[in-house]
Amino acid sequence: MRRLLASSQRRLERFAFRVLSFFEKRVLEDVYERWLWLQIKDGPFPTHIGIIPDGNRRWAKKRGLDPLTGHENGYERIKEVLNWIWELGVRYVTIYAMSSENCMFRSREEFYHLLSLLRRGIREILESGEIDEKRIRVKVIGDLDMLPPDLVDEIRKLEERSSSYKDRTLMIAVCYGGRHEIVEAVKKIIKEYEAGKVSLDEINEETFSKYLMTSDIPDPDLIIRTSGEVRISNFLLWQAAYSELYFCDAYWPEFRKIDFWRAIRSYQARERRFGR
Repeated sequence: MRRLLASSQRRLERFAFRVLSFFEKRVLEDVYERWLWLQIKDGPFPTHIGIIPDGNRRWAKKRGLDPLTGHENGYERIKEVLNWIWELGVRYVTIYAMSSENCMFRSREEFYHLLSLLRRGIREILESGEIDEKRIRVKVIGDLDMLPPDLVDEIRKLEERSSSYKDRTLMIAVCYGGRHEIVEAVKKIIKEYEAGKVSLDEINEETFSKYLMTSDIPDPDLIIRTSGEVRISNFLLWQAAYSELYFCDAYWPEFRKIDFWRAIRSYQARERRFGR
């Protein structure tokens, strides 16, 4: 009986220690979060933030979960992070939802699951009324020929529904590749040159930008990538020429407001010279 009581007491003590550790950690994070806010609250804040939400599959693997579960959690985190961004008054956000390589080389099971999350997101945006409340224009860029036609129809419906809003813009890159975008822009310029609509002397950086998918969007001031990878993986290659880059070790599903505010603090501490 004594051994049983002693064993029960030890289990209770371990449980109490875990509970206490959790609350201590939460309290410390709250304090740190407030301290970070005091450092960044007066700005300046980026006008346009690009996000490469990487690490969903590794997050799931680390926990012994199916990779598709990682994407599910990553999808929920995107919605939360977008709210943090809008709260700061940032006007433009680009989410690198799926690269062209994702669309070509991921298993069909994973690809179609990602498409189902995209479809869910589009429907939630349409049904929630948030785009009307916050006056958010939604634009989807990428090689949409790689998507099912009915999904493209839903995308166009969302874009049309939000086309008049100018307070905020959410750009979603799907089956997108920066090199592909540049090649397509070159093709458009060649066609217009051959048609006599543009001369060689008129083609400069400003002119070229007008042929990109982001022609009416300012270049990103800050690009955040999670998961510890230090590269931009074919994301907005032309537009990112002078973007500030911030790489975070956290996998995307565990990306916290603390991590986001650290990225903003890093951005505010940099002197942007744009190559000068």
